[in-house]
Amino acid sequence: MSRLRVAVLSGGRSSEHDISVASAASVVQGLQEAGFDAVPIEISREGRWSLPSAPQAALEPHAQNDESPASSLPIPSDRSAPALLGAVDVVFPVLHGPFGEDGTVQGLLELADVAYVGPGVAASAVAMDKDLFKAVMRANGIPVTRSITVLARARSEARNPFGFPLVVKPARLGSSVGISLVRAAEELDQALDLAFAHDEKVLLEEYVSGTEIECSVLGNEQPFASEVGEIVPLKADWYDFASKYEDAGMDLVVPARISAEQSARAQELAVRAFVASDCEGMARVDMFVRDDGEVLVNELNTIPGFTATSVYAKLLEASGISYPELLQRLVELALERHERRGRLRY
Repeated sequence: MSRLRVAVLSGGRSSEHDISVASAASVVQGLQEAGFDAVPIEISREGRWSLPSAPQAALEPHAQNDESPASSLPIPSDRSAPALLGAVDVVFPVLHGPFGEDGTVQGLLELADVAYVGPGVAASAVAMDKDLFKAVMRANGIPVTRSITVLARARSEARNPFGFPLVVKPARLGSSVGISLVRAAEELDQALDLAFAHDEKVLLEEYVSGTEIECSVLGNEQPFASEVGEIVPLKADWYDFASKYEDAGMDLVVPARISAEQSARAQELAVRAFVASDCEGMARVDMFVRDDGEVLVNELNTIPGFTATSVYAKLLEASGISYPELLQRLVELALERHERRGRLRY
């Protein structure tokens, strides 16, 4: 049997385009080193999909035996009909933010009946919308940071019940884009302007004093929680964009400097949040340990940063799963889910 072909999607229309491209480059290299036939596809900021520089090779029929799960993947193009990327076994979306991490691309792949890495349509949509995500967490008895939701059409009615400092963030974005830490009432309007420039729904969220921690989750029906890592921002006194992506922006301390009980609680909540959101494949769960010791879930990222040095991969590496093995497992999980769901009757 020939090597499995994995199409890696990167870029996209969101403000996290460049972060996605960097993550995808690492994924392509890792897949190739793990023995896969990796085909990179970059989506422009305008939504145009670019085939590899040698499309004739990428579009060749994929050698396979009768057991291969491969099928032709239609992709959007400038022509009146979709282009075909030949036979693809698995699609690996490495798209951050709207138009990729929010269930839209996952829906396209479901329609194409192609196996893909990461959570499905519903889980992706719920996790991207921090308002809906917190509602699902509360319904499942999972403690979350307190927040209120403000719609653009009702901005004038916004009230801050939490005092200051206050976190203001777009409901459906990631990578700390559009987020402000507001320290005084006179800063609130400017923070709302920034957040509403990115989304029509904004969260006013309590500022949690304590330790910021993260946990990686891997698996389908039996998800596994990694070691817990502690985030130490170095560029600011909170985990802003510069802290996440600039050199020497943050330290990741593994294991986190919290008690064994708090670490076990964080792992438990990470898996519960993963299951409650109907996730499969992968997710990174971001949490806080308050000064009083309580562990709170803050967000769940269905397509976390994916370089070999990103937090998701580093936490799993600390748990005994190397980067090549992680990519291998994710491809296997994608194929397992596709085969399992293919047995359903519709």
